[in-house]
Amino acid sequence: MPQKKHQPEEIVAKLRQVDVLLSQGRSVSEAIRTISVTPFTYYRWRKEFGGLKSDQVKRLKELEKENERLRKAVSDLTLEKLILKEAAFGKLVSPARRRQCIDHAVMKFGVSERLACRVLGQHRSTQRKVPRGRLDDAALTADIVELATRYGRYGYRRITALLQEAGWLVNRKRVERIWRQEGLKVPLRQPKRGRLWLNDGSCIRLRPQYPNHVWSYDFVEDRTHNGRKFRMLNVIDEFTRECIAIRIDRKLKSTDVIDVLSDLFILRGVPGHVRSDNGPEFVAKAVREWITAVGAKTAFIEPGSPWENGYCESFNARLRDELLNGELFYSLAEARIIIEGWRQHYNTRRPHSSLGYRPPAPNAVLWPAAPTQPAAPATSNVAGKPTMH
Repeated sequence: MPQKKHQPEEIVAKLRQVDVLLSQGRSVSEAIRTISVTPFTYYRWRKEFGGLKSDQVKRLKELEKENERLRKAVSDLTLEKLILKEAAFGKLVSPARRRQCIDHAVMKFGVSERLACRVLGQHRSTQRKVPRGRLDDAALTADIVELATRYGRYGYRRITALLQEAGWLVNRKRVERIWRQEGLKVPLRQPKRGRLWLNDGSCIRLRPQYPNHVWSYDFVEDRTHNGRKFRMLNVIDEFTRECIAIRIDRKLKSTDVIDVLSDLFILRGVPGHVRSDNGPEFVAKAVREWITAVGAKTAFIEPGSPWENGYCESFNARLRDELLNGELFYSLAEARIIIEGWRQHYNTRRPHSSLGYRPPAPNAVLWPAAPTQPAAPATSNVAGKPTMH
């Protein structure tokens, strides 16, 4: 028969009983026999509870329970701190990442799933839910990675537009989720911007209202692999965002500007305004007189204020970011072919954010016009120099 476990209150009562018997002259052994315990147990009780009363034993019991609770709380806090420290190396912004971190904490610290979920803020039903991916996730991920590799400066919004054009029924949020899951990122570079002074030629006062209302043009420089410079004259329609022409040569003067504009005026009609900066090729007397003579108006921005020619400057930035910074040209002919191919892609396929992620001109007119004489096979795709008519 198992021995009865005495409560602290019962122990104190028995000790008090022995004290009373001893005060009556009884011997110690006789008094111990009356409480039905061995002398060893009696002396152990006296060492632990001797001199205490019932209310003091009750208070001692409460203190022991409180001490045990505090020890457990400190232990739990220490364990929670270790779990949080283990998960502090990255932001757990998605349920999938929290699920992985909770599984790791359960394996490493041997804690329960309930505790790990409470510490890391994950609902247990979310933790136990098995994610069911879509059947086409692998194919969509492969297409996103392929487009991001091909167009290294495109973000997920522009990639979404390309996927929708290719036939994918996908929204921006799903593409963004896969984009982040694959660790894709476009570095953001914020250039310094100055104050916009609203002069007559600024892109705020003179805002395009319809196609062929305002054209803008500007120069961009680059080098071939041998270090020699070449210049590009970019002409865009500010309303449609279409790049009408890119003229490439080692040197471009005011006469070359007139050559390009004359071909474009014949092909597309005379615009209402032609906006440019105050470069010598644009403010030359011959250029100004020629533009006025054909019925267009000139709009020059303030000196040192390229932001007033914002449409063309934005195009120049895209040209350099998406093409020039990643291409090495071995000859001027190669530069003409590659840049002209990129211009046609920009007009007909590249999604433009300000146009609802549609290309500026899906049926753009190719420039320059087809030559009257057949060109040599080696230079058949080269954008030739426009001629005066």
